[in-house]
Amino acid sequence: MLEVLKQNRWILDILDITVMSVILYRLLLIIKGTKAVQMLLGLGILLLASLASRYLELFTIDWLVQTFWAQIVLAIIVLFQPEIRKALAQMGEAQFLSFTTAEELKSHEEVVRASVSLSNKKIGALIVIERETSLKDFIEAGTPLDAKVSRELLLSIFHPTSPIHDGAVIIKGNRILAAGCFLPITLSSGVSKAFGTRHRAGIGLTEETDAVAIIISEETGYISLVVNGRMENRLDMGTLRDMLTDIFAIKKGKK
Repeated sequence: MLEVLKQNRWILDILDITVMSVILYRLLLIIKGTKAVQMLLGLGILLLASLASRYLELFTIDWLVQTFWAQIVLAIIVLFQPEIRKALAQMGEAQFLSFTTAEELKSHEEVVRASVSLSNKKIGALIVIERETSLKDFIEAGTPLDAKVSRELLLSIFHPTSPIHDGAVIIKGNRILAAGCFLPITLSSGVSKAFGTRHRAGIGLTEETDAVAIIISEETGYISLVVNGRMENRLDMGTLRDMLTDIFAIKKGKK
């Protein structure tokens, strides 16, 4: 078999190009809309500066740029740490043939109904729906529940008198796994200062994982949905339902 492939080099070339194309495409999907795009542009500018300094014989600038390139691998790891962690997590837990069940779709409807009720009452809430990337670490830090998703239970959890209303609820499939969970806060400078801790936590989690976060503001009652660090704000019942359907209804592995 190996001899046949070696004799037909064009097969290996096509395989090589295909694999690299898939890898580059997946990387572009991961960094799309994140701060990594701006960082890549910065690296591109440094590359142009290196070429220009060498061509124009600007020795000091060339030395500085070349010194930086010597540490480029370490710099990329530090700068792109969230994106690298997210990519590795998705690769390790990919489920190519995973479809949403009727029970899960029903739980999404319960989430929509609960979100609208919370919005009407201006009760703050943060509801996270797990997709391919495991949220085990965040679940373990919260209060375990393992209960069936229902509008009534979500309203009870986020009621101001509830001891776990400040944290996030994490849902997997048709089960509420935990409540009162604390999530990582985004450090992005592009997030509006008008957003509080709840919104920043929802954005922060979706920057590191492929989870979906639904946020209800206690100040305005607005419903927001966050995926991959990007937020859609001021959603009504129909729009929220349609967005969840688009994300989950066809295939969980679809990005």
